[in-house]
Amino acid sequence: MKIIVQKFGGTSVQSPESRQLAFNHLQNSIYQGYKVVVVVSAIGRLGDPYATDTLLELIGAKETRLSLREQDMLLSVGETISTAVFTNMLLEAGIKATAFSGAQAGIRTTGEYTAGKISEVDTTRLRETLETVDIVVVAGFQGCAPNGDITTLGRGGSDTSAAALGVALGAERVDIFTDVDGMYTADPRIVKHARSLPTVSYNEVSNMAYQGAKVIHPRAVEIAMQAKIPLRIRSTYLEGEGTLVTSQTEVSGRFDVKERLVTGIAHVTNLTQLRVQTNDVQTQQQAFAILADAGISLDFINISTNEIVFTVPERKREHVLTLLKEASYHAETTENCAKVSIVGAGIAGVPGVTAKIVSALSAKNIAILQSADSHTTVWILVEEADLIAAVNALHDEFCIENEFEEE
Repeated sequence: MKIIVQKFGGTSVQSPESRQLAFNHLQNSIYQGYKVVVVVSAIGRLGDPYATDTLLELIGAKETRLSLREQDMLLSVGETISTAVFTNMLLEAGIKATAFSGAQAGIRTTGEYTAGKISEVDTTRLRETLETVDIVVVAGFQGCAPNGDITTLGRGGSDTSAAALGVALGAERVDIFTDVDGMYTADPRIVKHARSLPTVSYNEVSNMAYQGAKVIHPRAVEIAMQAKIPLRIRSTYLEGEGTLVTSQTEVSGRFDVKERLVTGIAHVTNLTQLRVQTNDVQTQQQAFAILADAGISLDFINISTNEIVFTVPERKREHVLTLLKEASYHAETTENCAKVSIVGAGIAGVPGVTAKIVSALSAKNIAILQSADSHTTVWILVEEADLIAAVNALHDEFCIENEFEEE
C-alpha cells in the first residue's frame, strides 16, 4: 500500500472554492495509486466562524476563566468541524473517505494542555481503515493525553500532526499545502526579487522557520528529518511541486552547496531589546532565574562582564520591566526592533560573511544593534524602521536570486 500524507491549512479549507482545489490535488494522488491521509486545520483565520482565534474570542481570549484543559476542549472543535466538512465534500464526490479525530487516528500526547507534545502514534486503526477507503481525513493540531483528555499541540500543530503521521505510517512523503508555492529566499511581500527554493535541506528550512519564515512549523521539519521522510511545501492554488525539503546530501547532489552561500533571509518583528546592568555572575544568574520563573522566553542573548542583553516580544516588555524593577535591576530598552537572520548551510567555515553583512548595511546607513552567529545562521538586530531596507540589502549582497538560476 502506497501512502502519502497531505496537510491543508486554514486558508486551503476556508471556502468551497479552496476546498475544491484541495480536492483536485487529492484526486491526482488517488489516480497515481496512493492511499491518502489528509490532515486539516481549522477553517480560515480570525473572523471566520470556526477559526482558532475566533473560538478564543468566544471566551474572552486572554481574559478567559476556562482552565487550559477546558480551552483545549474548545480549540479542538475548529479542526473537528473542518474534518467533517472536508470529508462530506469527498463523499459527495463519490470518494471512499472517512473522518478521524486526532485521538481516533492514534495520536498520543504527553499531556500538556495547549502545548502538547506527541509521544507516540498508534496507526493500527488507520492502516485497517485504509484497506477499505482511499482517504482518511484527520483533525490536525490535537491528540489524546494519557488520562484521555483532548490536548492541542500549539500553533502550527497541524504541520506537526502531518509529519508525525507520515513517519508512523512510513509514508512516501508529506505534502504541506498552504497559500504560497513553497519556501522563498525572503518574504516576497517585502523583497521584490525573492525566489522560490526548489530544494532545501531539513536544517535550512528548520532554521528559516525558527527565524520567522512561517510557511511550516519547525517541529514538523524535525520530526520528518529524524525519519528522513521528504516534505514538500506546496500551494493549494497551483499545480507546481513547490519546495522539496530533504537531506543535505540530496540537496548537495542537486546543487553545489559551497556555491549557495546563503539559502534565504528570514525576519521577526515587534521586538524590544533590553540591556540590564549587572555586577557579577551571581546577579546575572538571578536576573535570568527571575524571568525564567515567570515563564518569559528570551532571545538573542549576549552576556558581558557588566551587563546582559536580550530581546523579548514587545507585548511582554512591560511585564519584563516590572519584574526587573521589583528585583532592583536597571534596564535600558530599545523598542520597535526586528531580528534579521541570514541562513545557509554554505556559511559554515566561510570567511568574510560578517564583512559582507556589515558592508551591505553600512552602505544603507543601517545601524546594527546586536549580532550573533552559528555554523549556519547569522543574526542581526536592527530598528524595525530599517527592516525592509536591511532585508533587501542583504538579499542583493549575497546575490541569492542569481544562485538558483543554475540549479
